[in-house]
Amino acid sequence: MKIAILSPVAWRTPPVSYGPWEQIASNVTEGLVRRGLDVTLFATQNSITGAKLKAVCPQGYEEDHSLDAKVQECMHISMLMEEARYFDIIHNHFDFHPLTFSRLVRTPIVTTIHGFSSEHIVPVFKRYNRNTHYVSISESDRHPDLRYEATVYNGIDPAQFDFSDTPGEYLLFFGRLHPHKGAHDAIKIAQLSGKRLLIAGIIQHKEYFKEQVEPFIDGDQIQYVGTADPQQRRKLMSGALALLHPIYFEEPFGLSVAEAMMCGTPVIAYNRGSMPELIKVGETGFIVSNAAEAAEAVKDIPSLDRGQCRAWSESRFSVDRMVDDYIEVYKSVLAKSPPKGPITPAIMGRFN
Repeated sequence: MKIAILSPVAWRTPPVSYGPWEQIASNVTEGLVRRGLDVTLFATQNSITGAKLKAVCPQGYEEDHSLDAKVQECMHISMLMEEARYFDIIHNHFDFHPLTFSRLVRTPIVTTIHGFSSEHIVPVFKRYNRNTHYVSISESDRHPDLRYEATVYNGIDPAQFDFSDTPGEYLLFFGRLHPHKGAHDAIKIAQLSGKRLLIAGIIQHKEYFKEQVEPFIDGDQIQYVGTADPQQRRKLMSGALALLHPIYFEEPFGLSVAEAMMCGTPVIAYNRGSMPELIKVGETGFIVSNAAEAAEAVKDIPSLDRGQCRAWSESRFSVDRMVDDYIEVYKSVLAKSPPKGPITPAIMGRFN
């Protein structure tokens, strides 16, 4: 079984700090490699993987702004499609762009839809509804006009997240500094609850950060610690009393939510998108409607069992669980795909 994983090229795979789609592409790749499968990762040249690496882009265009994003993306996607015949299945983590090649190659394509940036991109997915195979990352993110092969939750490596049963007294906001993510509400929650708040994440919306976040950063109760690398992330998450996730959009998954729970840290989130699927209310956190309710929930955080948070995340959002589910998707897709030539004899048996 020869599998091609197509990662985005905005950031390195895996990313140094931010890059959730690249992170999941990496987690899938490395999980499949550990199963002994023949995997080729299409990513940037500076990517790190145990699979074969194919690359045309020197590094992520968000890491080197001298690179033209559209040029890098076109070269990257076309490189894989020109070699599609050498693979039994292509697993696309690169949004809708590769779908435009799907009728031009015979290799079946599985596309994980990591979310819809707007309703404007849906017509592309609809156009290729019958000749590619869509996977949603939560039930809440399924679009009614699309056909899905399965829902597969994002998976993370438990070994990369330290469990702590004795957290500090600070609350944590971990995510993009953008109105959708609600850092301004995290500040309100900290103020109402009288707790210290640490904010970590890339500044994706400069005006928002300048007007609604930065004025409240006092270096004492409200602190901005910058973007966090993996080592900083695991330390921040494991040491937090709770993760605040006061989102203002229908979030398709919420990787930081699964990561926090993997550290044993409960989550307080607004009732949007996939949050009811990720959080076990009253056991791994609380789902609320506004900052006032969230501040009240902070009082109940010490009553939660941090070991239960870890166990829940391991059972639902581990790499092994995700890889198991994707292998089932590959089997299902290949079982109903027409043979494409001499490369694929006895395909199904190679999963065993």
